[in-house]
Amino acid sequence: MPARGLHGLTIKAALVLGFSLTLGVWLFTGYDISRRMSALQDEVARLNARYTRAQDLLSTVRAQVLLGSVYVRDALLDPSPAAATQSLHRLEQTSTAIDEALAQYEPVFGSDVELDRLQRLRREVLDFRATMSSVLSTPPEHWATDARRLLNERVVPRRETVIRVSEDVQALNRQAFVQQQARMATLYDTAERRTWQRLGLSLAGSLGIALLATIYGTRLEQHLQRQRERERRNAADLQRLSAKLITIQEEERRTIARELHDEVGQVLTAIKMELSVAQRGIEAAGIPGRPLRSAQAITDGALHTVRDLSRLLHPAMLDDLGLPAAVQAYTQRFTQRHGITVELVLEHMQARADPPVEAAAYRIIQESLTNIARHAGVTSCRVRLRQQDAMLFVEIEDEGAGFEPSERSGEAQGLGLIGMRERASLLHGRLTLSSAPGKGTRVVAELPVRAQGTDQAVVLSTSEVLPG
Repeated sequence: MPARGLHGLTIKAALVLGFSLTLGVWLFTGYDISRRMSALQDEVARLNARYTRAQDLLSTVRAQVLLGSVYVRDALLDPSPAAATQSLHRLEQTSTAIDEALAQYEPVFGSDVELDRLQRLRREVLDFRATMSSVLSTPPEHWATDARRLLNERVVPRRETVIRVSEDVQALNRQAFVQQQARMATLYDTAERRTWQRLGLSLAGSLGIALLATIYGTRLEQHLQRQRERERRNAADLQRLSAKLITIQEEERRTIARELHDEVGQVLTAIKMELSVAQRGIEAAGIPGRPLRSAQAITDGALHTVRDLSRLLHPAMLDDLGLPAAVQAYTQRFTQRHGITVELVLEHMQARADPPVEAAAYRIIQESLTNIARHAGVTSCRVRLRQQDAMLFVEIEDEGAGFEPSERSGEAQGLGLIGMRERASLLHGRLTLSSAPGKGTRVVAELPVRAQGTDQAVVLSTSEVLPG
């Protein structure tokens, strides 16, 4: 069963919670940093794109102004009607290109100085266009003589003014762009510092969560260890108590068996002998001794019953002749009482096991045969004893009704299977049971031949009901 804390939180749940919190902190930190850096990069990209486009449009305005002045110059130098018409047409194209460029122009930063210079540029462009139109509207016959004057006094100054204003706007944009780049660098530095701060806080939070989870898990583990230690001590105490109870019960059974054999048996034997003497005296006097013969038969039956009870309470043959002889005698009496034939198989049983081991094996056989008589509904079964590699194997099989081991609970399991397993466990052995409804039952006990560390006084258990 998993260890739980004061609030019912298991070690696994504490670790999962700590990991989840740590992962959540790092995910939130990563998302926040990514979002901030992405927003900063998007702003820089938009600024760069706006600046580049603005500079391109101003360059387009400047180039078109230069083209327009060139077209006017060509018209002044070649006053033919065809050349003048072509120059006017080209001048209109440059004006259209300038208007489109100015219409597409968006202020890079939107400062008051930038907007003021942009308005001035628009006015200068309009003045340039008006000047060029007025120059070309003069009589063509004066172009050849006045070309230099018109160019120097009207076209070139206006052109230079437009170019200077456009360059001022570009210079202003460059200056603002440089300032903005410096600001972005500052923002990057600030973002980097905040990133490291957040990472540091996240790391500290993660370490704090890990520390809390570790402390809590350690407390739960210590609580679990203390609980296991208590359970181990309780189990050891229960096992010692069980062994002590078995010892005490067996001593009581020894005492009762001895009293039955020595006291009650002797009294019944004395009564039988007195009845025999009385019968011979009565018969010698010529009186029929039938009533005394009936009393003698009753006394014989009581004497046999006392002897059987004495053997069942404490099989003296087990101590004197060993396990095979005691089991053989018990199976014979079992067959006589219940009419169930027992096939006894002995393999390598020449050497004797320790008394507690033989006693445990005897009681396991006794309990198993009792259960067969009560529940199996068979006319035969098999008992097999085998020694191999310092182990004593005890097998009891029948082909009777069987049962589902998982469904055997309560008193039946407490008096039977649990008792046999407890006895095997006290000897550091193992007991297994396999059964199924309609397929019989097989009990196998594996017991060490030498009962090391086992109380030699623990020989028999009275946890089952005596057979018979």
